Amino acid sequence: MPLAPWQAAMITPAEDFDGAPFLRKEFQLAEGHGGLARATLRATAFGVYEALINGVPVGEDVLSPGWSSYEWRLRYRSYDVTSLLGPTTVIGVSLGNGWYRGRLAWHGMSNLYGSELGFFGQLDIEFEDGHIQTVASDSSWQSGPSATTFNDFYDGQTIDARRNQPGWAAPDFDAGAGPGSWAGVRALEFDAGRLAEPVSPPVVRTGVVNPVKVFISPSGKTLVDFGQNLVGWLRFTVQGEAGQTITVRHAEVLEDGELGVRPLRSAKATDTFILSGGEDFFEPTKTFHGFRYAEISGWPGTLTEDSLEAVVVHSDLERTGTFECSNELVNKLHRNIVWGLRGNFLDLPTDCPQRDERLGWTGDIAVFAPTAAFLYDVKGFLQDWLLDLAAEQKAADGLVPITVPDALKYCPQPPEFPSPESSALWSEASVWVPWALWEAYGDRTVLENQYESMASHTRRVEGLLSDTGLWDTGFQFGDWLDPDAEPDKPWDAKADTGVVATTCMFRTASITARTARLLGRQSDAEYFEQLSARVQASFLEHYVSGDGTIHSDCTTVYALAIAFGILPSREHVDFAGERLAELVRKNDYRVSTGFAGTPFITHALTDTGHADEAYRLLLEEGCPSWLYPVTMGATTVWERWDSMLPDGTINPGEMTSFNHYALGAVADWMHKTVGGIKPLAPGYGKVLIAPVPGQGIDWAKTSLKTPYGTIRVEWRLDDGAFHLEATVPQGVEADVVLPDGEPRTFQGGTHSFDHRIVAVNLDNQGSR
Repeated sequence: MPLAPWQAAMITPAEDFDGAPFLRKEFQLAEGHGGLARATLRATAFGVYEALINGVPVGEDVLSPGWSSYEWRLRYRSYDVTSLLGPTTVIGVSLGNGWYRGRLAWHGMSNLYGSELGFFGQLDIEFEDGHIQTVASDSSWQSGPSATTFNDFYDGQTIDARRNQPGWAAPDFDAGAGPGSWAGVRALEFDAGRLAEPVSPPVVRTGVVNPVKVFISPSGKTLVDFGQNLVGWLRFTVQGEAGQTITVRHAEVLEDGELGVRPLRSAKATDTFILSGGEDFFEPTKTFHGFRYAEISGWPGTLTEDSLEAVVVHSDLERTGTFECSNELVNKLHRNIVWGLRGNFLDLPTDCPQRDERLGWTGDIAVFAPTAAFLYDVKGFLQDWLLDLAAEQKAADGLVPITVPDALKYCPQPPEFPSPESSALWSEASVWVPWALWEAYGDRTVLENQYESMASHTRRVEGLLSDTGLWDTGFQFGDWLDPDAEPDKPWDAKADTGVVATTCMFRTASITARTARLLGRQSDAEYFEQLSARVQASFLEHYVSGDGTIHSDCTTVYALAIAFGILPSREHVDFAGERLAELVRKNDYRVSTGFAGTPFITHALTDTGHADEAYRLLLEEGCPSWLYPVTMGATTVWERWDSMLPDGTINPGEMTSFNHYALGAVADWMHKTVGGIKPLAPGYGKVLIAPVPGQGIDWAKTSLKTPYGTIRVEWRLDDGAFHLEATVPQGVEADVVLPDGEPRTFQGGTHSFDHRIVAVNLDNQGSR
């Protein structure tokens, strides 16, 4: 149905009502127009909202409208509520602080976007005769108190069940009979031009996790272990004395048998529930926590595994990619990567979901986007986030901030980040993420929408190059969290920041040039091709010695140089590959890379004929390694390789998260090299099936839902024989490469291949 033009106003309660007010509008359906044809509610808020019609939730979403760059884009959601209307109908809205007014970042600041909550909603009702009745938020609405007396994402939610008002969102509710008085509303200044229909799916409850153990800590605390580090909240039904208080504290890990809360920094992560004296149901939907363990005090009677459950929440994404192999530790690592994505893809791609941060760090998603786009359909999710990135960038004269939305621009500048300038790899998200979506889905829309953002960033960095043609000035995160750095100096990496930044710039200019070609912008393409050539020439002149050694001579610089294609000849690439493999062997296959090098090192090793070193690196269990956290019981990917030390104590650094997906970008190599599925055309219209077997894994199964259908690859080693079965959708061409290197091509369907292998990775000197 055609929706009526906006008639709504942004309304706020006449009183604050503890930061979690109810709003209410009762009305009669128009008569004399026949039956209902369709009714659509469109809603958004300053803060987060839950909307009900006659007491029934209008949708499955929670924490709507999510977090966008509110200054320029306030998203609204639309709901078909036809079946919920009656002759007398009530629209009920519950508001919370959310990202808009709650605490954001580690500075202790709140109200970054505004000090008043608001609701903007419009219900358009179409009757069979074509008449449209519109009920919009305006001065006629009522506001009242809820049972929530405190709510904040970092600190938790307090619910006092004695303040419950049953039926507040249903007809014939008596506002004067409840525990608190109701009031009116007033309008806030609001430009409806900021309204944006969301491209991304909503945040929803995606599952339930039951406790695996309830136990008493050494200090006598009651602890609940859910067996999985997850993001969401607890819910339960309980009965006890009126006024009795249940307190729930959340944390990801234990230390010395007690709740390990130090990594939360200032986030209290505590929910408080006050009982009414009757049977109470509690579900704190105006906060969220990253946790595996809960410490519970004040529970009436005996707390058991059946007393409560954890609700998992994240954006409603479709799972598209799977991976499984013969090594159970690797399978566990892959499951941890999936759980890390789930916990941090809550409306936007965040760094972590538990401490006083939870920001859309650009560097993390810049390197993780290919992995994410394999595991889930994230096209709309990341396209929506990229619209915010472009809005922030445009307002900042081309600067891509390190977080999107950029809450940090409202906060004091920390001394370790001395200038608000473009940052290599982090700001590169403006170019790398759209390109990853193009490769995964083959939809030009994202490139068309983001081209100006991509080109603007590339031109801005061009202006930051020094007289040498290198990007070697200003603050850089560089190879952040190099495992050899001190816990309190995560920027102190072996890799020279200029080498990292300049290789990133080369890749960015190259991708921008390719994008310009795709979009028919030929003069731009030539310009950016020349720019990438100049950056490459400067890199080779200043950073590559006559024998091929790259400045700072560490694993990250060789991995980036190989993976980004900045080296000019086969001889340079071969030398870099040999040196990279040598450094990996000298380090006993322990990880030696940080945020910049880690996503690319296994690709670089394999691409230069060193699959054995790549496998050994993946399968190493000592610290630092990908599998070390798995052996320590991790159920998500950690921020630091040693977020928990071998003795079970938490890393002493102030920045220590146990749910950070960035280092899980190795799954991209697992999918493409171990699993053997690579796109040869955007969206997998043509695909390369070329699994590279290695010592320690005897079989692997991989599948991927693509825009053309599902691709499946299974292989196994059996007594020196390599068996491969591959399925691709009809109309898709597959190039198959077996370990003998011979290419084969087939069109659609399922095909099997066998090959006798003389030796696979029998020594440490490279693959055979």
